[in-house]
Amino acid sequence: MRPLPAGYRIVDVAESRKDEFQEVDRLAFGFEPTPETDALVPVTVTWDRTVGVESADGRLAAVHASYAFQLPVPGATIPCSGLTWVGARPDERRRGLLHAMIDTHFERSLARGEPVSALFAAEHTIYGRFGYGSAADDVRLTLPRGAALRDATPTAGAADLSVRLDTVDVERHTPLVDAVHRAAGAGRPGWITRDTPAHQRRALADPPAWRDGGEPLRIATVVDGAGGVRAYALFRRKEKWQEGRPAGIVQVREAAVVDAAAARLLWSFLLDLDLTGTVEAAMLPADDPLLLLLADQRGAAPRLTDNIWVRLLDVPTALAGRRYSAPVDVVLDVADDRLPANAGRWRLTTADRDDDGAWPWPASATRTDDEADLTLDVRVLGAAYLGARSLTAQGRAGLVAERTTGALQATAAAFAWPVAPLCSWVF
Repeated sequence: MRPLPAGYRIVDVAESRKDEFQEVDRLAFGFEPTPETDALVPVTVTWDRTVGVESADGRLAAVHASYAFQLPVPGATIPCSGLTWVGARPDERRRGLLHAMIDTHFERSLARGEPVSALFAAEHTIYGRFGYGSAADDVRLTLPRGAALRDATPTAGAADLSVRLDTVDVERHTPLVDAVHRAAGAGRPGWITRDTPAHQRRALADPPAWRDGGEPLRIATVVDGAGGVRAYALFRRKEKWQEGRPAGIVQVREAAVVDAAAARLLWSFLLDLDLTGTVEAAMLPADDPLLLLLADQRGAAPRLTDNIWVRLLDVPTALAGRRYSAPVDVVLDVADDRLPANAGRWRLTTADRDDDGAWPWPASATRTDDEADLTLDVRVLGAAYLGARSLTAQGRAGLVAERTTGALQATAAAFAWPVAPLCSWVF
């Protein structure tokens, strides 16, 4: 662990220091919410996982916290420490405080039995140096009103689906959104659920300061013939006129769909709202049904950006915690300057299966003295962990060295996953 400057120390931050904790965060990110916003937006941290760096004069110079998540990974879920609320006062920067906080975060996460950590990066260049790899992308779209959708194959019950529109009511809609969100993410790596009341309620928070001149938050739901909800979209419209013509903007905060028929009906509704000109859709997975349903994907001006980042804290436990798309037996020589226990050679071997051809494959990862087949950094391993970042592509970029001919392609095939990873909300 890197030492702190003289006079500084790591401290646990109790709820009694909530105001000071939030003040550091606001100074670090440069914002100041109104009392009304504070009253409507729950604080989501748990105080037994909230840490600060205290200066010699007793004030908090920097802070961070973490969430106890269950991270969906290919074929399984594993405990995950979600790093969040990371910030330092502007007058306390460039003193090594972040390095000390990251070391503390790693140490405490490992002590709790969390073999991976995940985060959303405020800046792309910050966390790679600590071994986090960008493990998923999300897609942002700006669709013209009336964008054409392809016809989907008819499915049972599709004719009985209907759309209902309502203004978001936190008490009434929180259970509905939580249930559909869980169902929509089944089988998708990275799809972290919101498991605390604070996270669930924050997903529907709608203080006026967040509206930027738009309407109150609305919810459109797709309902089947039995009254079950198959999809929802949280959105607001913002009035706009151009030369006397309506050009309002539909801003979709979050959409979750359980099946293809519900997806088509939901987006057909959002793309045909009166007095609007564009629909802005944020944080969709790279394989979202909407992208395939669009007759003109170019017209949606798709933009790709990094989503969740993953850091393997316990390499053998993390590798054994997921499943693999193909059998593999490979020796990985892993570099990890931050956590030396991860460094060295690991044999990743999928288990023999009695049921020939069964998928996906479990695996074990054990320390070995055998010669390496691949050499790579722990950051590269984190990027590949959820199945989206091809090890072959990273090899072509010079980030993986192949020592045994054919090992890179075989290992990349095993790490690949047929469902694109995504975390649908920023934590």
